[in-house]
Amino acid sequence: MAEFLYRLGQAAARHARSVLALWIGVLAICGISFALFGGTLSTAISIPNTPTTQVTDRLQQELPEASGGSGSVVFQTEDGAEFTPEQRDAIAALVEDAKGVDGVENAVDPFATEAQREEQARQLSEGQAQLDAGRTQIEAARAELDAGQAQLDAARAQAEAAGMLAMAQPQLDAQQAQLDAGRAELEAQAAAAEEKAPQLEQGAALLDMASNIRMVSEDGSTAILTVVFEDPQMEVTQETKDALVAVFEDAPVDGVTTDFSTDIAQGIPSIVGIGEVVGLVVAAIVLVVMLGTFVGAGLPLISALIGVGIGALGALAFSGVVEMISVTPVLGLMLGLAVGIDYTLFIVNRHRRQLKQGYDLEESIALANGTSGNAVVFAGATVLIALLALNITGIPFLGLMGTVGAACIAIAVMIAVTLTPAMLKLVGMRILSKKERASSTAAAEAPRPATAPVKPMSTVTAVLTALVSIAALLFIAVPSLDLRTGLPDGSSEAHDSTQYRAYSTLSEKFGEGQNGTLLVVAELPSEPTEAEATEIQAEIAGILFEQDGVSAVAPIGSSEDGSTVAFQVVPEEGPTSESTENLVHTLRDMSPLNDEYEIGVAGTASGNIDISDKLSDALPIYLGVVVGLSLLILILVFRSIYVPVIATLGFVLSYFAALGGVVAIYQWGWLAGVFNVETPGPILNFLPTILVGILFGLAMDYMLFIGSGMREAYAHGAPSRVAVVQGVRAGRAVVTAAAIIMVSVFGGFVFSHSAMIRPIGFALAFGVLLDAFVVRMLLIPALMHLAGDKAWWLPKWLDKILPDVDVEGASLERRHPHMDHREPEPANHGG
Repeated sequence: MAEFLYRLGQAAARHARSVLALWIGVLAICGISFALFGGTLSTAISIPNTPTTQVTDRLQQELPEASGGSGSVVFQTEDGAEFTPEQRDAIAALVEDAKGVDGVENAVDPFATEAQREEQARQLSEGQAQLDAGRTQIEAARAELDAGQAQLDAARAQAEAAGMLAMAQPQLDAQQAQLDAGRAELEAQAAAAEEKAPQLEQGAALLDMASNIRMVSEDGSTAILTVVFEDPQMEVTQETKDALVAVFEDAPVDGVTTDFSTDIAQGIPSIVGIGEVVGLVVAAIVLVVMLGTFVGAGLPLISALIGVGIGALGALAFSGVVEMISVTPVLGLMLGLAVGIDYTLFIVNRHRRQLKQGYDLEESIALANGTSGNAVVFAGATVLIALLALNITGIPFLGLMGTVGAACIAIAVMIAVTLTPAMLKLVGMRILSKKERASSTAAAEAPRPATAPVKPMSTVTAVLTALVSIAALLFIAVPSLDLRTGLPDGSSEAHDSTQYRAYSTLSEKFGEGQNGTLLVVAELPSEPTEAEATEIQAEIAGILFEQDGVSAVAPIGSSEDGSTVAFQVVPEEGPTSESTENLVHTLRDMSPLNDEYEIGVAGTASGNIDISDKLSDALPIYLGVVVGLSLLILILVFRSIYVPVIATLGFVLSYFAALGGVVAIYQWGWLAGVFNVETPGPILNFLPTILVGILFGLAMDYMLFIGSGMREAYAHGAPSRVAVVQGVRAGRAVVTAAAIIMVSVFGGFVFSHSAMIRPIGFALAFGVLLDAFVVRMLLIPALMHLAGDKAWWLPKWLDKILPDVDVEGASLERRHPHMDHREPEPANHGG
């Protein structure tokens, strides 16, 4: 590979303009493809075959009107007073317009709904009053009949005592028959009245259980317009949402504010914002400080921008044929910028060092491409493999994110080993400052100065460094034990956004649970009659209402044959709360209710809980695959057992420490003001999984550039503990610059306007910071020192079968020695 990259770099340098034109052409083609074939991005995250999707699929067949997604439009009077008749009429007109939007199944007028509910309550009240009055009349009639019976019995007794019973018998029998007929008619009336009693009682119970489900607030100042979509929640298109929003924005109601829930207004995050630009500026400053020239600093930035342009536009061009969530191209942008800058920097830094030693320009370019470029290819391959491995989770959107990220990494590697040599040829010696060019000429002619002896660190220092580093990482990782995952809801949005205003208004006026209602579907064993249906609905609703965390329950529909019944269940707390999560699991565990009714739970809140559960289940498997991959790759590179083990354990520590930082800030709310966390809550559910793949790849990059220096020094005869110091000195400058650049680029996304992007940017930036500066530069050298020669032990049988990957291209340097190359000074074996 090193020899191939040497020749590739040589060819790219000789045809520099053609290579540059080729990549610009590829960028243009990707831009045209995006313009012609690009589709829309989705803000909804879905996973097939979850309990929620299974219930939704069944509803689409049996109760299609209840299977569609829903969203809320929240109206509130600006002065806090009740809606005026004119305002109600204007909102009613908007409801009719919303019904005409393509993709909308129905829009529910809140005032009409409240009027219907009040009418139902009035009818129930009148029915109960009539029943009570009828019962009173019946009791009075019974009393009269009892009195008549008593009189008749007394008359019969008197006639018998007077011996006149035979004479009076016909008259007494006639009176008795009259009383019996009256009593039979009265009991028939009582039975008829009592037949209505259960329905009235059940209706009253259902109405009482649904009392907290209001469309207009008690003070009359706020109303909820519920929109029902034709498609399931996760499949509602952005075009439908945009058209719906336009209906209300184009015709605002005087004196009324209009806000939209996240189900409607959650827009696509911008690809680049001010924070990302600031991150690039910081990266540029680091490059200028490290390389000393604006020309040298510009090359990594140009190559990275071309690479992310190709990767992002190429990914977006496929959004018309594959379902892609909005964060996917943003993740590709993050990775492409960070590794694109770093990979070019590695090659440019090697080239500059060789020029200072007097190498010929083209020879230096080719050699830098064959040595540092070889390391770049290997480092990129580790990140690429880790990202592609996301497909083994069996979660489609996550696999697509990994594939897009891997594609951006592959593009960054290809640009680094082709475009970078071409640009280095075009800038020529200007890659060095004037002072460096002058000193490089003198350095080539002067004899090499004797190098100062290298002293290893003391064992006491190594022990203290290892203990403090491990303790610090474990301490930072402690909050990760309290990790709760979910998807952002309106409460996590910026406080000036319509989604947050809608969420907070609903919470204040109607209760938090209104923001995350559940859909409970019950399957009945047979087709009930109308009376039986009401009884069964009341029975099921009563059981649901009794559960902890339930605020209200209401039946919302049934299938044509009555065998499938749907209920709206309103939790007491919001959709991302722990109590709502527990409620979903509790309801599912209760099926079948009374050993008779199978139930399932669906809805946005339920769907998000299912996604989080499935991602949590997939995380240990994926982490195990990545850890195993890490061990295999590092054994191959370093030909050691000890080094891969400590390197992998170091990655695990930095990973959980990064999660701990995320939990402390975004879930617990520590330093919330600094990081613009307006409402702490659960962590983005796919962040822990995606963090494994990306942080693993980047950690292996740093381990490669630090550890390979140690390995090279040891292979050239340096004592193991001296080799540790030499390796750190050889790699720390470029690793420090690379880490700062990555932290800057990722950190720019921390202040994104999107609630989904911010924690990802922080997790990557904080993880890189800890892994590079604590694990790779402090912990690993200390553990390597403590192990001594045992650090490089490898079973002989394994050594024989492992291929020599020569990551640093040492054999290439021997085949293409510098014309003034002299043997290095003998290694210091002391200490």
